Amino acid sequence: MPARVAAKEIAFGSLAGMVSEILEYPFDLAKVRLQAQLIVPGPTNNALRFDGPLDCLMQTWRDEGVRGLYRGLPAPIVGSMAETAAIFLSYSAFQNLIRSVSSSSNTHLDRSTPLSIAQLGLAAAGAGFVTSFIITPIELVKCKMQVQMMNPVHAHPSTQSAPGRIPHRPMPIITSDGRIHSSPTTSRSNASHRLIHDVAYKSATLPTQTINPPGPVSLIRSIVDTHGIRGLWLGHTGTLLRETGGSAAWFIVKEWVARRLVANRIPKDTLAHHSPKLLPWESAFSGAVAGAVGALILYPADTVKSAIQTEEELRPRAVMKPGSAASQSSRRLPSTFMGTLRRMYSVYGLRGLYAGCGMTVARAVPSSGIIFLVYDGLNAWFA
Repeated sequence: MPARVAAKEIAFGSLAGMVSEILEYPFDLAKVRLQAQLIVPGPTNNALRFDGPLDCLMQTWRDEGVRGLYRGLPAPIVGSMAETAAIFLSYSAFQNLIRSVSSSSNTHLDRSTPLSIAQLGLAAAGAGFVTSFIITPIELVKCKMQVQMMNPVHAHPSTQSAPGRIPHRPMPIITSDGRIHSSPTTSRSNASHRLIHDVAYKSATLPTQTINPPGPVSLIRSIVDTHGIRGLWLGHTGTLLRETGGSAAWFIVKEWVARRLVANRIPKDTLAHHSPKLLPWESAFSGAVAGAVGALILYPADTVKSAIQTEEELRPRAVMKPGSAASQSSRRLPSTFMGTLRRMYSVYGLRGLYAGCGMTVARAVPSSGIIFLVYDGLNAWFA
């Protein structure tokens, strides 16, 4: 692929991803929290925290304000730009590869010749496979930040901050009037004090607005310290399944709907001689339909992925003396994809695996429409 074409794909994809992410982010936050609540008990220990997407948004607005609705936004903006740019770039590259292979097998396909729906699906699946390796670390950080305010009460000295939280913050001194003072020094092994992130986010002693959860850089540092570089790809199996199958469905449906719209607008004999440009509404409509289908395909894989990526944030481990047998036995390996899937299905059934699906489809329709409207529009403008 020429450098100019690659740069165009990256620029157009990045811009389309950024615009859609800003508009849809509160709905994505609600989706992740609805998925994450399946692994953390509600306030009464026998009920889910949120009754549905609207209740989740209302509780977030009430407890955290507008800032809460956009908690962790910088990471997904970067992630959406990287994801959209990577998937469009990879999609174009795989299309060129298919044309090259077809040409070598005496089936001539130049750049202006449209590929078949099956060939486009193969290119899209390959693009999703490649993109999954890029977006898994980004989604890991995003999901952890989105559930930070859901952390249950762990104010006893027998608990420590979950991996992904800052382990080096000064320990607070809480006075009788509720004021917080940071001690000048701290010891990581001193379990007689409470680290700032071990205190309940919604406790009466520490109001929500006084807590400053760690940002993306601190989360990345803590994940790497705890699990190494491989820890950044926690939950990758779910992302891989979702992106490979979802991307194939996304591009196939978009292309099929777009071709049908164009065929209804332009006579068949004209279509045989050139490939007309899509009208803006055709790009938006076909993209919106594709977004709904792409969100539904393999949605349970995304639910399991979110649960795996948020489990450590919502379930802090107990503190043990370093090197003790209890400490060694209490170390919990990251949950596996199939193990988490079985546990979630056994407790909540198929309905639980589709937690937040309605919200996801509702946000995917306008989001996907915007992505293709911007991407196709920029391609037509700079053609």
